[in-house]
Order: sequence, then C-alpha cells, then structure tokens
Amino acid sequence: MADIVSLLLPFFGLILIGYIAAKATKQPAEALGWLNTFIIYAALPALFFKLVSRTPIEELTRVDFIVTDIAATYAVFILLFVIGRVVRGNSLADCTIQSFAGAYGNIGYMGPGLALLALGEGAAVPVALIICFENALHFIVAPALMAAAGDDKRSTGQLAADIVRKVALHPFILSTALGFAVAALHIDQPTAFQRLVDYLAQAAAPCALFAMGVTLALRPLKRIPAEISYIVPAKLILHPIAVFIALTAVGGFEPVWIQAAVLLASLPTATNVFVIGQQYGVWQERASATILITTVFSVVTVSLWLIVIRSGLLPLQLFP
Repeated sequence: MADIVSLLLPFFGLILIGYIAAKATKQPAEALGWLNTFIIYAALPALFFKLVSRTPIEELTRVDFIVTDIAATYAVFILLFVIGRVVRGNSLADCTIQSFAGAYGNIGYMGPGLALLALGEGAAVPVALIICFENALHFIVAPALMAAAGDDKRSTGQLAADIVRKVALHPFILSTALGFAVAALHIDQPTAFQRLVDYLAQAAAPCALFAMGVTLALRPLKRIPAEISYIVPAKLILHPIAVFIALTAVGGFEPVWIQAAVLLASLPTATNVFVIGQQYGVWQERASATILITTVFSVVTVSLWLIVIRSGLLPLQLFP
C-alpha cells in the first residue's frame, strides 16, 4: 500500500497544488494560456515523440491492440448514449457530451506520467498508441455527431475539411506520427536534439497536472447533473473493466500493455469534454461538474486499480 501512496501522492498532489494556487492567487483563467500552450504544443508532443521514436517499429504496428482498445471504449460510449437517449430522453447533442464524459478519459494530461511511473518504460508504447488513436477518433466523432444533431451548421465539405485539419495537425498526433517515421526509418537523433526532447518531456507531467488543478479551481461546481449517477461509475469502473475484458478476450498482448490500457481507462473525464461542450454550447456546466467529480473520486478508484494491477490480482487471461 505504501508504494501506491508514494506513486499517487506526487501525482494528485500536483493537481492539488494547482487547485490551491488558483484559489489563493485568484488569477484569471486567461493567465493559464501560455502554460497550456507550452503543455499542448511542446512538452506533451516531446514526450509522445520520445516514447514512440525510441521504440522498435514492430511494436508500433499492433493494429489488433488499437482496434480492441477503441472498441471497448466506444462500447461504453454507445451504452451511455443509449441510456441518455432512450431512457432519459435527452437530446442528441446532450447525449454526445454525456457519452464522452463517460468514455473520454484524461489520457493526455494524466496518462503518460502515471503509467510510466507505475508500470515502467514497458508501458510507453501502449500509452502512446492509445492517446494518439483515441484522440484522433474523438476528434472525428464529436463534430460528426454534433452535425447530426444540428448544432454544427457548416456544410458537409466544410465539416469534413475541419475534421481532417484537426486530426492531421493536432500536436499530439503530429508528434506521434513523426516518432513513427523516425522509428521506421531508424534515424539517428543528434545528442543535443535528444537532450532538448528529454527536457521538454520531463516537464510534461508536472506542468499538465498543475494546469489541471488550476482548471478545476476556475470551474466551480455549480450544477450537478442527474446523469452523474451513472456516468461516474461508467467512467471510473465500467470503462477499465470493458477494456480489460476486451483485451484479455482477444489475447496475445504483453501483460504491461493490458495493465497500461486498464490504467488509462480508469482515469477521470478529460477536460476536453468541457471544451467540446463549450464549443457547441451544450452541457457545459454539467460537463465541468463531471470532470471535477470524477477527478475527486478517481483518487480512490485509481488507487484501487493500481493495487489490483501491481499486486497481480488482475488476471491476464480470462478465456483459455
């Protein structure tokens, strides 16, 4: 138990420090702009490039892993969508944000730091693949469903062009693709360049977690949605279980790949869910509340998942 605390204390401690700093200094939200720019356009891309470029190319082409992980994630997404639409009678746009709240984890900001700290360098490749491909698909699904809901008034051509641009030019995806190219072509990186990448990558987790704490503080809890009663357990419990069952059912994956995927699936709702809701003017305050509540509860649930993973209680094969 002590080693779990030693893993999580600095991790969630950075979020808490950011939260306290925001409450104490009362800086406006705009003051976070340059730090977020550094995180999104420099530190995290450097980390993803480092993880991928220094990995043998054969490990980067596990299509079966990517497809299985995404299928499990979107099984949770579809379940929540059906509950929201059929059971609750919510609008298509509301159901979209609600479903993302239960299936889109904070894998970019929280995933790499926690997974590498808890599982070691062996988790680098699955983490990079999950972040790259899940984000890419989310960037496609969100505007497509919002267009179907009528909240996106652009023409089909404009919508398609914007989706392609967002996917192709997102710094996480660009850096991962560049890492793929370097690994495939066996390009030797100059020592000075490697050091620069290392410096930036080392800053990724602390800066991202601090910024996350600040963001949570600047979005006070105003409105708790009724849907929170099933979105929170779906995100923190059902999502990792679905990923685990899917990967073990397919089989053939290294234990650390399964563990990394389960750990990333257990993370709280991504701040991007609020960004999507804000972009379309849908479910904004409630998305913010969901992010805050899942983050608070994740202190307990992520701890439990880490105990299960690190103690060997997580079976790596369910089906013979």
